[in-house]
Amino acid sequence: MQKSLNSKVTIEQIISKLPSRFQPEQARDTNAIFQFNITDKFPFYFDISNQECRIYQREHEDPNITLTMNERTFIALMSGEIDGMSAFMKGELKAHGNVILATSLSKLFKRKTSDTQKLST
Repeated sequence: MQKSLNSKVTIEQIISKLPSRFQPEQARDTNAIFQFNITDKFPFYFDISNQECRIYQREHEDPNITLTMNERTFIALMSGEIDGMSAFMKGELKAHGNVILATSLSKLFKRKTSDTQKLST
């Protein structure tokens, strides 16, 4: 993977923006725990149920899917520099559990084209 163009962006900034990007209308049939294990930072998870998204900075004891990656990969994924499939194929992202859920993340959270600029300033 290339060096991130968004090296000033932090996981904390990304997580803080996620609730405003959540699209409840896209989560009508989604009730799932998405665990993120950031190997060089901290774990957190999304609890998506009843068309709501709650985010917790800890590990869940029984998530539906666990996504493991380092901080650089997470930031690149969230900023759109790389996509999940290519990160997975390169071994930069590992998924365990119901991997089909991972494909729904892009529809559950909208991305604005100006996000990269906003996050890096």
